[in-house]
Amino acid sequence: MSGMTFTNRTALVTGAGRGIGKAIAEVLAAQGVTVICVSKSAESCGAVAAAITATGGKAVARAVDVADGPAVAAAAEALLKEFGKIDILVNNAGITKDGLLARMSEADWNAVISTNLTSCFHWTKVIGWPMCRARWGRIVNISSVSGLVGNAGQANYAAAKAGMVGFTKSVAKEFARRGVTANVVAPGFIKTDMTAGLSAEVQTAAAQFIPMQRFGEAADIAHAVAFLCAEEAGYITGQVFTVDGGMTM
Repeated sequence: MSGMTFTNRTALVTGAGRGIGKAIAEVLAAQGVTVICVSKSAESCGAVAAAITATGGKAVARAVDVADGPAVAAAAEALLKEFGKIDILVNNAGITKDGLLARMSEADWNAVISTNLTSCFHWTKVIGWPMCRARWGRIVNISSVSGLVGNAGQANYAAAKAGMVGFTKSVAKEFARRGVTANVVAPGFIKTDMTAGLSAEVQTAAAQFIPMQRFGEAADIAHAVAFLCAEEAGYITGQVFTVDGGMTM
């Protein structure tokens, strides 16, 4: 048994224009899932959806600012009407505005909290209840090891990512009896545009703290997410899966 069965499922993935979100969209589409690629940039999520469609998959793109509650509600309502159902929700959209606490502005704090954490509230509120009515659903929230162990210069990011864990566990308890699971995947250092911005020295130093001595690939996260969204993962809920090469063990 492969452990990856999907039956006529539709997924919505935020932050799907690049990096981990793009990989998640691609892996789900390869499993036959219809994927709604959401990003703030119409161009980036459009390119991902077009590439998936070109290889025989099913995908559409929607530009939505995930930090804008009314915009999320309107987009989700329209998508539920268009597709009839959304079975899988992957909250992956995230930004960083790093800086030491003493110099961190309230604007930088609020931007990271609203994009990384409050967006989960907006999407889950609108899409979660239809899942509960259908008695089937998968919610996977992409946190970070920073949310589990903290990181100097990332008080806003770590707080948002830790908040996702508490949020997910609460949702898991609310939705469990209705056949809807909610789990967290917490990536460690993954090769993305975000980590590509780090200097070679910083990347080398970071790798020393990883037992596997290397950064992971976006596909490593995507395959973990895909499993948690499959039929076979129906008895797994409220859990945090670190995919970090052993960094936080």
